[in-house]
Amino acid sequence: MQSPLPVRDGVNATRLRLPDEGPWDTAMDYMMHRWGHIDPQGIEDRFDAGEIVGEAGIPLDRTTPLERHTFIWYYRSLPPETRIPVELNILHQDEHLLVVDKPHFLPTTPGGTYIQESALVRLRNQLQLPDLIPMHRLDRMTAGILLLSTNPATRGKYQVLFEKRQVRKEYECVSAAEPAPGHPAVDFPVVVRNRMTKSRSYLLAEVIEGEPNAETRIERLRTFDGPADGGEPRRALYRLEPHSGKTHQLRVHMASLGLGIVNDAFYPELLDKAPDDYAKPLQLLARGIRFVDPISGSPVEYRSRLELSEAR
Repeated sequence: MQSPLPVRDGVNATRLRLPDEGPWDTAMDYMMHRWGHIDPQGIEDRFDAGEIVGEAGIPLDRTTPLERHTFIWYYRSLPPETRIPVELNILHQDEHLLVVDKPHFLPTTPGGTYIQESALVRLRNQLQLPDLIPMHRLDRMTAGILLLSTNPATRGKYQVLFEKRQVRKEYECVSAAEPAPGHPAVDFPVVVRNRMTKSRSYLLAEVIEGEPNAETRIERLRTFDGPADGGEPRRALYRLEPHSGKTHQLRVHMASLGLGIVNDAFYPELLDKAPDDYAKPLQLLARGIRFVDPISGSPVEYRSRLELSEAR
């Protein structure tokens, strides 16, 4: 559903669905029920200023009946954010696509405590492109190739490629050269298939019984010594080719082989939450992406210029 409010400061207006019924007479009553414990005066001020709108951009006031609108839109009050000390690099830009190298630690889209400090909002503001939309997502801790649509008129043509799995992605990661104790040896290349699920209420993706819905081809490219001062075992650089796009799929599949990715705080073991250590990024990189461009009809490929810090 198209928002009646434009993007502001790189951020979309928030949409809220009002309930069909309940003990609330007005839309403001309902918003007070939801968020009045946080900023009741701010909610009243927004209604008085006409900053909360319904369909067709019609401003609501304190007395607007609950049933008059199904959806309402408003701009969130954004708290100040500490800038994440990383930079985006633009690799390609045309009238349809923007291709960037997303660094580690920067989320793809706004969420939680990261709003202005997301790749999407930074790029919208930097390039003055309010219609910019990512074609896919990378985890906050994953770096590498990210494609974004610059043109709403052609966006659907690229979205179809992702929906039909006609986009080939290639990743690289650094892990131990041999599986952890208790895991069998691996004859590379190997294809890992299983059924994965992840709920919004739980941090980790889980492998469950059932028909496989996640598949990754894994190849070991080369091995090298671990950190000189740590006495750690030999490590290796791996190429990962996912044939599905489940949340945390690559991290789960590597961990399932006893080859958890270096600096992964989630898999195989969930570590206590700690401040980001910018000297120890997750050693996972979206190296490349290729597809047949739906506008030109020609094969295209984009490659990351980043390197994994632990890939010696």
